[in-house]
Amino acid sequence: MERVWEERYRTPILVISSAIILCVAVVDWWTRPYVSMGFLYLFPIMLAAGFLPRWAVALLGFSCAVLAEMFSSLDESFTRLSLETLALAGCGLFVVELARNRRMTLGAQAKLRALVETSPAAIVTVDKDGFIELANQAAIRMLVSRGGQLIGSPVAAFLPELHHALRWEEKPQFRASMQCQGHRGNGETFTADVWFSTYKEGPDAKLAAIVADVTEEMVPATPGTEAGHEHSALTAREVDVIRLLVQGLTNKEIATQMGISESAVKNSFQQLFRKNAVRTRSQLVRVALEQYRNLL
Repeated sequence: MERVWEERYRTPILVISSAIILCVAVVDWWTRPYVSMGFLYLFPIMLAAGFLPRWAVALLGFSCAVLAEMFSSLDESFTRLSLETLALAGCGLFVVELARNRRMTLGAQAKLRALVETSPAAIVTVDKDGFIELANQAAIRMLVSRGGQLIGSPVAAFLPELHHALRWEEKPQFRASMQCQGHRGNGETFTADVWFSTYKEGPDAKLAAIVADVTEEMVPATPGTEAGHEHSALTAREVDVIRLLVQGLTNKEIATQMGISESAVKNSFQQLFRKNAVRTRSQLVRVALEQYRNLL
Protein backbone atom coordinates (compact mmCIF):
# COMPACT_ATOMS: atom_id res chain seq x y z
CA MET A 1 0.00 0.00 0.00
CA GLU A 2 2.91 2.39 0.53
CA ARG A 3 3.22 2.87 -3.24
CA VAL A 4 -0.45 3.87 -3.42
CA TRP A 5 0.19 6.54 -0.78
CA GLU A 6 3.07 8.21 -2.62
CA GLU A 7 2.51 11.97 -2.86
CA ARG A 8 2.30 11.90 -6.67
CA TYR A 9 -0.87 9.79 -6.42
CA ARG A 10 -2.64 12.12 -3.98
CA THR A 11 -5.13 13.68 -6.41
CA PRO A 12 -6.05 10.47 -8.31
CA ILE A 13 -6.55 8.51 -5.06
CA LEU A 14 -8.77 11.21 -3.53
CA VAL A 15 -10.84 11.39 -6.71
CA ILE A 16 -11.19 7.58 -6.83
CA SER A 17 -12.17 7.49 -3.15
CA SER A 18 -14.85 10.13 -3.70
CA ALA A 19 -16.17 8.20 -6.71
CA ILE A 20 -16.32 4.96 -4.69
CA ILE A 21 -18.21 6.69 -1.87
CA LEU A 22 -20.70 8.06 -4.41
CA CYS A 23 -21.14 4.64 -6.04
CA VAL A 24 -21.65 2.93 -2.68
CA ALA A 25 -24.25 5.54 -1.69
CA VAL A 26 -26.16 5.03 -4.98
CA VAL A 27 -26.06 1.22 -4.67
CA ASP A 28 -27.07 1.46 -1.00
CA TRP A 29 -30.04 3.68 -1.93
CA TRP A 30 -31.05 1.34 -4.77
CA THR A 31 -30.91 -1.83 -2.62
CA ARG A 32 -32.35 -0.16 0.47
CA PRO A 33 -35.29 -2.59 0.96
CA TYR A 34 -33.03 -5.63 0.72
CA VAL A 35 -29.51 -5.21 2.13
CA SER A 36 -27.27 -2.46 3.55
CA MET A 37 -24.00 -1.66 1.73
CA GLY A 38 -22.71 0.68 4.40
CA PHE A 39 -19.72 -1.53 5.24
CA LEU A 40 -18.27 -0.80 1.78
CA TYR A 41 -17.52 2.79 2.85
CA LEU A 42 -14.58 1.35 4.74
CA PHE A 43 -12.49 0.85 1.57
CA PRO A 44 -12.52 4.44 0.20
CA ILE A 45 -11.87 5.74 3.72
CA MET A 46 -8.79 3.53 4.00
CA LEU A 47 -7.56 4.70 0.58
CA ALA A 48 -8.03 8.39 1.33
CA ALA A 49 -6.67 8.17 4.88
CA GLY A 50 -3.09 8.04 3.62
CA PHE A 51 -3.39 11.66 2.41
CA LEU A 52 -5.82 13.29 4.87
CA PRO A 53 -5.22 14.81 8.31
CA ARG A 54 -6.78 13.09 11.32
CA TRP A 55 -9.69 15.51 11.65
CA ALA A 56 -10.61 15.05 7.97
CA VAL A 57 -10.57 11.26 8.35
CA ALA A 58 -12.83 11.47 11.40
CA LEU A 59 -15.20 13.79 9.53
CA LEU A 60 -15.21 11.47 6.51
CA GLY A 61 -16.01 8.50 8.75
CA PHE A 62 -18.92 10.40 10.31
CA SER A 63 -20.25 11.47 6.87
CA CYS A 64 -20.16 7.89 5.55
CA ALA A 65 -21.90 6.64 8.70
CA VAL A 66 -24.65 9.23 8.14
CA LEU A 67 -25.06 8.05 4.51
CA ALA A 68 -25.23 4.42 5.67
CA GLU A 69 -27.89 5.35 8.25
CA MET A 70 -29.94 7.39 5.75
CA PHE A 71 -30.27 4.49 3.31
CA SER A 72 -30.75 1.79 5.93
CA SER A 73 -34.04 -0.12 5.99
CA LEU A 74 -33.89 -0.12 9.79
CA ASP A 75 -35.35 2.53 12.06
CA GLU A 76 -33.12 5.46 12.85
CA SER A 77 -30.82 4.81 15.80
CA PHE A 78 -28.31 7.19 17.34
CA THR A 79 -26.47 4.26 18.95
CA ARG A 80 -26.03 2.52 15.60
CA LEU A 81 -24.85 5.79 14.02
CA SER A 82 -22.29 6.25 16.79
CA LEU A 83 -20.96 2.71 16.42
CA GLU A 84 -20.72 3.04 12.64
CA THR A 85 -18.88 6.34 12.99
CA LEU A 86 -16.52 4.80 15.51
CA ALA A 87 -15.82 1.81 13.24
CA LEU A 88 -15.29 3.78 10.03
CA ALA A 89 -13.35 6.66 11.59
CA GLY A 90 -11.32 4.27 13.78
CA CYS A 91 -10.17 2.20 10.78
CA GLY A 92 -9.30 5.36 8.89
CA LEU A 93 -7.27 6.77 11.80
CA PHE A 94 -5.48 3.44 12.17
CA VAL A 95 -4.44 3.66 8.52
CA VAL A 96 -3.32 7.28 9.05
CA GLU A 97 -0.92 6.16 11.79
CA LEU A 98 0.38 3.26 9.71
CA ALA A 99 1.06 5.52 6.73
CA ARG A 100 2.63 8.22 8.93
CA ASN A 101 4.94 5.76 10.71
CA ARG A 102 5.93 4.15 7.43
CA ARG A 103 6.79 7.54 5.90
CA MET A 104 8.86 8.44 8.95
CA THR A 105 10.71 5.10 8.76
CA LEU A 106 11.43 5.47 5.05
CA GLY A 107 12.53 9.08 5.57
CA ALA A 108 14.89 8.09 8.38
CA GLN A 109 16.31 5.26 6.28
CA ALA A 110 16.87 7.61 3.35
CA LYS A 111 18.63 10.17 5.57
CA LEU A 112 20.78 7.48 7.16
CA ARG A 113 21.68 6.05 3.76
CA ALA A 114 22.61 9.52 2.49
CA LEU A 115 24.68 10.15 5.63
CA VAL A 116 26.54 6.86 5.22
CA GLU A 117 27.17 7.37 1.50
CA THR A 118 28.49 10.91 1.96
CA SER A 119 30.52 10.14 5.07
CA PRO A 120 34.30 10.54 4.69
CA ALA A 121 34.70 7.56 7.03
CA ALA A 122 34.69 4.05 5.60
CA ILE A 123 31.56 2.21 6.76
CA VAL A 124 30.77 -1.46 6.13
CA THR A 125 28.25 -4.02 7.36
CA VAL A 126 29.00 -7.73 7.49
CA ASP A 127 26.48 -10.58 7.37
CA LYS A 128 26.47 -13.71 9.54
CA ASP A 129 28.72 -15.60 7.12
CA GLY A 130 31.43 -12.93 7.18
CA PHE A 131 30.67 -11.37 3.79
CA ILE A 132 30.45 -7.61 3.29
CA GLU A 133 26.80 -6.71 2.83
CA LEU A 134 26.95 -2.92 2.47
CA ALA A 135 29.84 -0.52 1.91
CA ASN A 136 29.97 3.19 1.18
CA GLN A 137 32.25 4.87 -1.36
CA ALA A 138 34.87 5.72 1.29
CA ALA A 139 35.18 2.02 2.19
CA ILE A 140 35.51 1.04 -1.46
CA ARG A 141 38.25 3.63 -2.02
CA MET A 142 40.11 2.47 1.09
CA LEU A 143 39.95 -1.28 0.62
CA VAL A 144 39.82 -1.95 -3.11
CA SER A 145 41.22 -0.30 -6.19
CA ARG A 146 39.13 1.96 -8.39
CA GLY A 147 36.27 0.01 -9.92
CA GLY A 148 36.86 -2.97 -7.61
CA GLN A 149 34.08 -5.01 -6.01
CA LEU A 150 33.72 -4.91 -2.23
CA ILE A 151 30.11 -5.94 -1.57
CA GLY A 152 29.88 -9.72 -1.45
CA SER A 153 33.58 -10.15 -0.66
CA PRO A 154 34.70 -11.86 2.58
CA VAL A 155 35.67 -9.31 5.22
CA ALA A 156 38.48 -11.65 6.31
CA ALA A 157 40.36 -10.69 3.15
CA PHE A 158 40.52 -7.06 4.31
CA LEU A 159 40.03 -7.00 8.10
CA PRO A 160 40.44 -10.50 9.55
CA GLU A 161 39.71 -9.40 13.12
CA LEU A 162 36.17 -8.35 12.14
CA HIS A 163 35.52 -11.86 10.87
CA HIS A 164 36.60 -13.25 14.24
CA ALA A 165 34.26 -10.86 16.06
CA LEU A 166 31.28 -12.43 14.28
CA ARG A 167 32.17 -15.83 15.74
CA TRP A 168 30.74 -14.57 19.04
CA GLU A 169 27.15 -14.58 17.76
CA GLU A 170 25.99 -16.52 20.82
CA LYS A 171 27.30 -13.76 23.07
CA PRO A 172 25.28 -10.64 23.97
CA GLN A 173 25.43 -7.79 21.50
CA PHE A 174 28.38 -5.51 22.11
CA ARG A 175 30.27 -2.45 20.87
CA ALA A 176 34.04 -2.16 20.83
CA SER A 177 37.02 -0.52 19.16
CA MET A 178 40.39 -1.87 18.17
CA GLN A 179 43.49 -1.19 16.16
CA CYS A 180 44.49 -3.88 13.69
CA GLN A 181 46.29 -4.59 10.46
CA GLY A 182 44.20 -4.13 7.35
CA HIS A 183 44.79 -5.39 3.81
CA ARG A 184 43.88 -3.65 0.57
CA GLY A 185 42.76 -5.40 -2.57
CA ASN A 186 46.12 -4.68 -4.22
CA GLY A 187 48.05 -6.46 -1.45
CA GLU A 188 49.11 -3.39 0.54
CA THR A 189 48.75 -3.41 4.33
CA PHE A 190 47.82 -0.49 6.57
CA THR A 191 47.09 0.25 10.22
CA ALA A 192 43.39 0.63 10.88
CA ASP A 193 41.37 1.97 13.79
CA VAL A 194 38.04 0.14 13.81
CA TRP A 195 34.88 0.98 15.75
CA PHE A 196 32.30 -1.77 15.44
CA SER A 197 29.13 -3.16 16.98
CA THR A 198 27.27 -6.43 16.59
CA TYR A 199 23.50 -6.59 16.21
CA LYS A 200 20.75 -9.05 15.42
CA GLU A 201 18.61 -8.95 12.29
CA GLY A 202 16.06 -11.66 12.96
CA PRO A 203 17.95 -14.76 14.07
CA ASP A 204 21.16 -13.72 12.27
CA ALA A 205 24.12 -11.97 13.88
CA LYS A 206 25.55 -9.07 11.88
CA LEU A 207 28.20 -6.43 12.36
CA ALA A 208 28.57 -2.76 11.42
CA ALA A 209 31.97 -1.05 11.46
CA ILE A 210 33.64 2.30 10.85
CA VAL A 211 37.21 1.94 9.60
CA ALA A 212 39.89 4.64 9.61
CA ASP A 213 43.34 4.38 8.03
CA VAL A 214 45.74 5.72 10.69
CA THR A 215 48.99 4.65 9.06
CA GLU A 216 50.05 8.26 8.52
CA GLU A 217 49.17 9.10 12.12
CA MET A 218 51.77 6.75 13.57
CA VAL A 219 54.18 8.80 15.69
CA PRO A 220 57.72 7.47 16.08
CA ALA A 221 58.72 7.25 19.73
CA THR A 222 61.85 8.77 21.14
CA PRO A 223 64.65 6.23 21.57
CA GLY A 224 65.10 5.11 25.18
CA THR A 225 68.00 6.42 27.17
CA GLU A 226 68.46 3.23 29.12
CA ALA A 227 70.88 0.78 27.48
CA GLY A 228 69.94 2.08 24.07
CA HIS A 229 66.43 0.55 24.38
CA GLU A 230 63.87 1.66 21.78
CA HIS A 231 60.13 1.60 22.34
CA SER A 232 57.55 0.66 19.72
CA ALA A 233 55.92 3.40 17.64
CA LEU A 234 52.95 5.16 19.21
CA THR A 235 49.77 6.22 17.48
CA ALA A 236 48.43 9.74 17.80
CA ARG A 237 45.67 8.41 20.06
CA GLU A 238 48.18 6.72 22.37
CA VAL A 239 50.18 9.94 22.60
CA ASP A 240 47.01 11.81 23.62
CA VAL A 241 46.17 9.13 26.21
CA ILE A 242 49.65 9.37 27.74
CA ARG A 243 49.48 13.17 27.79
CA LEU A 244 46.18 13.10 29.70
CA LEU A 245 47.43 10.31 31.98
CA VAL A 246 50.41 12.44 33.01
CA GLN A 247 47.94 15.23 33.84
CA GLY A 248 46.33 12.86 36.37
CA LEU A 249 43.02 12.22 34.58
CA THR A 250 40.99 9.04 35.14
CA ASN A 251 39.86 6.75 32.32
CA LYS A 252 36.41 8.35 32.31
CA GLU A 253 37.86 11.85 32.15
CA ILE A 254 40.27 10.83 29.37
CA ALA A 255 37.37 9.35 27.39
CA THR A 256 35.39 12.57 27.82
CA GLN A 257 38.33 14.76 26.79
CA MET A 258 39.04 12.67 23.67
CA GLY A 259 35.42 11.97 22.76
CA ILE A 260 35.84 8.19 22.78
CA SER A 261 34.49 5.35 24.93
CA GLU A 262 36.09 4.15 28.16
CA SER A 263 36.63 0.76 26.55
CA ALA A 264 38.69 2.45 23.83
CA VAL A 265 40.79 4.17 26.53
CA LYS A 266 41.34 0.85 28.32
CA ASN A 267 42.33 -0.74 25.02
CA SER A 268 44.87 2.05 24.42
CA PHE A 269 46.34 1.49 27.89
CA GLN A 270 46.71 -2.22 27.21
CA GLN A 271 48.59 -1.41 24.01
CA LEU A 272 50.78 1.08 25.86
CA PHE A 273 51.54 -1.41 28.64
CA ARG A 274 52.57 -3.99 26.05
CA LYS A 275 54.68 -1.62 23.99
CA ASN A 276 56.53 -0.25 27.01
CA ALA A 277 56.80 -3.49 29.00
CA VAL A 278 55.08 -2.05 32.08
CA ARG A 279 52.21 -3.28 34.25
CA THR A 280 50.88 -0.24 36.10
CA ARG A 281 49.81 3.30 35.31
CA SER A 282 52.49 4.73 37.59
CA GLN A 283 55.18 2.82 35.70
CA LEU A 284 53.72 4.12 32.44
CA VAL A 285 53.84 7.69 33.78
CA ARG A 286 57.50 7.27 34.65
CA VAL A 287 58.31 5.89 31.19
CA ALA A 288 56.33 8.72 29.58
CA LEU A 289 58.27 11.37 31.48
CA GLU A 290 61.59 9.72 30.69
CA GLN A 291 61.10 8.61 27.11
CA TYR A 292 58.26 10.68 25.59
CA ARG A 293 58.76 14.07 27.21
CA ASN A 294 59.19 15.78 23.84
CA LEU A 295 55.80 14.42 22.70
CA LEU A 296 53.98 15.65 25.80
